[in-house]
Amino acid sequence: MLPIRDHERPSTVPIVTIALVVVNVFVFVQELLAPNLDAFIRQWALVPAAMDLTRPASLLPLLTSQFLHAGFAHIAFNMWFLWIFGDNVEAALGRFRFLFFYLLSGVVAALVELPFIAGTNIPMLGASGAVAGVLGAYWAWFPRHRIDALVPDLFIGFPMRATLPAGVVLLFWFVGQLLNGVASVATGTAAIGGVAFWAHIGGFVFGWSVARMIGMHRGVRVIRQ
Repeated sequence: MLPIRDHERPSTVPIVTIALVVVNVFVFVQELLAPNLDAFIRQWALVPAAMDLTRPASLLPLLTSQFLHAGFAHIAFNMWFLWIFGDNVEAALGRFRFLFFYLLSGVVAALVELPFIAGTNIPMLGASGAVAGVLGAYWAWFPRHRIDALVPDLFIGFPMRATLPAGVVLLFWFVGQLLNGVASVATGTAAIGGVAFWAHIGGFVFGWSVARMIGMHRGVRVIRQ
């Protein structure tokens, strides 16, 4: 199930969401232009074996790794989900709190994944954990918002467009991550297909939990489409 757009857009311009997309794209371009891509990735991505709590500098990749991506599809999907769901969460939290929440979600997501890949030299990177935090908050606050999505159709063999509640779309996404995460543990695979599913799960649960604790102290003005 692939979301296409949400019908309820905030009346304010999502400056931080736009800035995050721009920064992620900029960093991805730097990756493509790097004379030594492996060295670039290992400098800024999160390499579990290189982490050392006695050296704070080794923990910096908890932040920098969130802006790296492993390919065009990786960054495209992450930024697409951030673009669709980030604006309403940003409007609810306020710009500075949203930025802090986004980055913290990414850090928590990485920490959740680390026990499953501890000691490995395989770099972990991507905005998925941070974006998952945004999805979790959206699920907590806006489950009734309408989302246009491509839904698999078992009879005709290709996806059909449907308008569904955001709660349904995001629950479908989360269950998929959870099933794959459990499968990775059951099979002893750190990350099925190179995807850090437990980071997605951790980010989503963190975002949902924070949103539930904060509550909706103020409404978000939206423009219905």
